[in-house]
Amino acid sequence: MRDMTMPDTEARDTTVRHPALRNSAPLIDVAQLDLWYDHGKVHALRDISMELYPGEVLAFVGPSGCGKSTMLKVFNRMHDPDPGVRIKGRITLHGDDINAPGVDPPLLRRRFGWVAQKPNPFPISIWQNVSYGPRIHGLLRDKADLEAHVEDCLRRAHLWDEVKDRLHTLGAMELSGGQQQRLCIARALSTKPDVLLMDEPTGSIDPIATAKVEELVMELKADKAIILVTHSMMQARRVADRMAVFHLGRLAEIGPTAELFERPVSNEAQCFIGGATG
Repeated sequence: MRDMTMPDTEARDTTVRHPALRNSAPLIDVAQLDLWYDHGKVHALRDISMELYPGEVLAFVGPSGCGKSTMLKVFNRMHDPDPGVRIKGRITLHGDDINAPGVDPPLLRRRFGWVAQKPNPFPISIWQNVSYGPRIHGLLRDKADLEAHVEDCLRRAHLWDEVKDRLHTLGAMELSGGQQQRLCIARALSTKPDVLLMDEPTGSIDPIATAKVEELVMELKADKAIILVTHSMMQARRVADRMAVFHLGRLAEIGPTAELFERPVSNEAQCFIGGATG
């Protein structure tokens, strides 16, 4: 039995495990990020540095309250409306600082598709849900292009065949929970984002619907980078190329999923993956 109190000091290559991406430049680079809530009273994230590569699924794991969702919201600047939040450090997307003066937050958020834990479709038709983002951002030239784009997003979310005859008449709230979550994924894809941010996307749906969402994640990484917050270690093992283990606001360890399951280096990752904490 391995001594869970003593970290392994062997160095690890933390690049993505599939060879096709090992030579890719990072899509996102996070350097020495700190975040405080409540006007500096709560130090929620501490000295976080990490990279996200094109075409990979990076899972954020760790005990509840360790900073996973807080970190996820930093990428698309969801903390902006809170005047009590202060952020120090640097995050770049394609080499550009996302917090630089002159960056328009709504335009930045278009580059990040968001999928929440609980399905949250708009209480309007299916077609309106998926077409809303492209229309407000003026992404498509005419109605024919918009129609084709809505269909493509619904097909990519594996929902088209289930709703194609009722796009304009069926309200989104009439769908099952799993269908609603796939509609939210189609809506997230509709603005042509670079990255999908998924905050426990299967946390409130049944196992069959969960399997469909996981299948989607594996397909969508062909042309999207995906950050997935999950409390399910088995889900992380099934879909993630790398895992980032958070503990008390710090990044305890990051590396290829298979290696972290087999030989985690940090004591925090050893205890969490081994089931001693959680």
